[in-house]
Amino acid sequence: MWQEFFTAIALVLVIEGILPFLSPDRFRKTLEMVAQIDDAAIRKMGLMTMLLGLVVLYLAR
Repeated sequence: MWQEFFTAIALVLVIEGILPFLSPDRFRKTLEMVAQIDDAAIRKMGLMTMLLGLVVLYLAR
């Protein structure tokens, strides 16, 4: 179980690092855009992302 957990965390870190590695300027612009979005919209995006992740995880299992 722990091996799967750390594998999942490692994959998240790899995926999260792709954009800043390939295009630091675009990553910076994206962060500036996100900083302008209100908290409620960010929460909704976070919730939708988590739900999508759960659906993908369910389908993969």
